[in-house]
Amino acid sequence: MSPTSAIVLLWIGFAATHMGLSTAAVRRSLVARLGETGFLGLYSLVAFAFFVPLVWTYFTHKHAGMLLWSIPVGPALRWGIYAGMTVAFTLVFAGIVRPSPASITPGEATPRGALRLTRHPLVMGLGLFGLLHLIANGHAADVAFFSGFPLFAVIGCWHQERRKLVSGPPGFAAFLQATPFLPFTGSATLQGIRELGPLVLLGGLALTSILRWFHPVWFGG
Repeated sequence: MSPTSAIVLLWIGFAATHMGLSTAAVRRSLVARLGETGFLGLYSLVAFAFFVPLVWTYFTHKHAGMLLWSIPVGPALRWGIYAGMTVAFTLVFAGIVRPSPASITPGEATPRGALRLTRHPLVMGLGLFGLLHLIANGHAADVAFFSGFPLFAVIGCWHQERRKLVSGPPGFAAFLQATPFLPFTGSATLQGIRELGPLVLLGGLALTSILRWFHPVWFGG
C-alpha cells in the first residue's frame, strides 16, 4: 500500500470512529455501560489509535508520491503563511481556553470572543492550519495528510451540530443561530476580535512562535 493510500485510510478511520462513537444511539449505549468519564476515555483512546499512526505514517513519508503542484514560496508568501498560522493557532488557543458548546465537552453557550468568529474555534483553527500547509506541500502524501484537517473540520463539525441539536445542551439551537460556522463569515466578526482579550492573543502568538522556532527540529523544513 502506498503512503498516500495509508494516510487516506487512516483519516477515514479516524473520522468514521470519531463521528460514529458520538452518534446519539451509540453514545447513549456506551455512556450507560461505561459512564460519562469512561466513554470520554474510550473516545480519546480510539481517536489516538488512528491519529498517532496517521501522523507517524506521514512524517515517515513526507513528500511521497506524485507532485501535484509546486508553488514558489518567496518572502511575501512565507510571511503571509506565518500570519495565517498565527490566526489559526489563536483560534486553537481560544478553543482550549473557552470550549465551545459545540465541543464534545460543551462550554458556556454565550457567544463572545472567538465564538463570534466561529462556533468551532479549536477545530476550525486546525482546519486553517491544514489549508495553509497545502500551499507549499504539493506531493500526494502531503495533500492527503493536510487536506484531511479542513475536510474533517467541516464534516465533523457539521455532524456534531446535528447531534447536539437533538441531544443538547439547552439553548444550542439559539447558539447556532447567533454564531457563524466558517471562521470570519458572521456579522459580528470585528466585535469578536475585540473581545478576544490579551490572554488569547498572546497565547496564540506564543504557540505560533514556539512551533515556528522548533519546526526545523520537530518537523523538518
